[in-house]
Amino acid sequence: MKKSKSPNEMLQECIKDMSDNSWLFVKTPGRDFSRKGKLPFQEILKLILSMQGKSITHELLEYFNRSSSVASSSAFVQKRNKLLPSTMETLFSLFVTRTEQHKLYKGYRLLAVDGSDFHVPSNKDEPDCFYPGTNGQRPYNLLHLNALYDMQQRIYVDAVVQKKANESGALCTMVDRSAIKDSSIVIADRGYESYNNLAHIIEKGWKFLFRIKDINSSGIASGFNFSDAVFDLPVSLTLSKKQTNEAKLLYKDKDHYRFLPQSATFDYLDLGKDILYSLSFRIVRFPLSDDNYEVIITNLDENEFPPDELKKLYALRWSIETSFRHIKFSLGALFFHSNKVEFISQEIFAALIMYNLTELTISLVVLSQNRKYIYRVTFSNAAYVVRQFFLGRVPPPELEALLSRFISPIRPDRSFSRKVYSQQLRSFIYRIA
Repeated sequence: MKKSKSPNEMLQECIKDMSDNSWLFVKTPGRDFSRKGKLPFQEILKLILSMQGKSITHELLEYFNRSSSVASSSAFVQKRNKLLPSTMETLFSLFVTRTEQHKLYKGYRLLAVDGSDFHVPSNKDEPDCFYPGTNGQRPYNLLHLNALYDMQQRIYVDAVVQKKANESGALCTMVDRSAIKDSSIVIADRGYESYNNLAHIIEKGWKFLFRIKDINSSGIASGFNFSDAVFDLPVSLTLSKKQTNEAKLLYKDKDHYRFLPQSATFDYLDLGKDILYSLSFRIVRFPLSDDNYEVIITNLDENEFPPDELKKLYALRWSIETSFRHIKFSLGALFFHSNKVEFISQEIFAALIMYNLTELTISLVVLSQNRKYIYRVTFSNAAYVVRQFFLGRVPPPELEALLSRFISPIRPDRSFSRKVYSQQLRSFIYRIA
């Protein structure tokens, strides 16, 4: 029986396949990477993937294993500049395609969507993401990562990096271009509350489960005639941008008709045509405490997914929040090695790839569960070990034994109040030694 390939082997194959066709991924085909040197195409990809939070010189010394034949910092910058901006994103997509598994929950893929800001070095030459700062604050640049995350497999399956945050636009892009053939449930927080987002998911043939604003706010749940504080209400809405007298009479029935202003983004209504768009979903409101409620909107079947099941599903979305923390702190995506958006985007996608590699490697480690709690390999320690394994410095027989030494219990019932801290840029002169 043929042995299945490890995640590391599949990533190495993706890098080799791209290297064999490197002319597709460079700015000047036929010239870039045509000469032999210390940093050929394949090595520059591996170097970017292996970088942490150190200075470029220290990253190079680490990659060349402190050899006197180490490449110079200027050589590295010149080589990475020859890559097309989409190169690391392509590698990310190839790796996802080769490692994707069909882990389903009641027949569905569970896909969380969320976004996270990355403070990057101040650069006035990138005006689309430059913020001059106010009230004595230093100027800074900001990039926004939008990600689609498989909660069962614990990997990123798609991502969009933006100079100006547009989370709804990024979600529609990722849904529309997805090659996932399994029925999927997209789970999102309140920032994604939008008729357009719901329509894109429906047109894809998927399901949605969104947390939305409460009934007293100016969101989708407002305007309905709710008789109880707690409910599970089926809704059929007809949307239109028409402003005829006949249409205005229909809009008075807010339980069934809604007017979308011309400024509202909705990709399935054409102002030049007399058309309507129908949406069907459930609005579910349940208590969190005596005076605090949560509102969920979904098109999942009420018999298969009652309110308690919806609460359980939405709670699983927290895994994408913790994944962002690992991307930034365990994989060093707070310490970039350039102020150019093109290079920073390279490093963000490199962090996503290494996150997936780490999680996929962790999933193969077999742990004895004869304990009070279920134990799992600790990500922060695994990220370091897997990076060394990727570089060939940890032999395969030692990998699982080494990872199994760094474990921690999973306590699903623990909860803490969320603490939000303002992020600050880590300057080039303050790096990990």
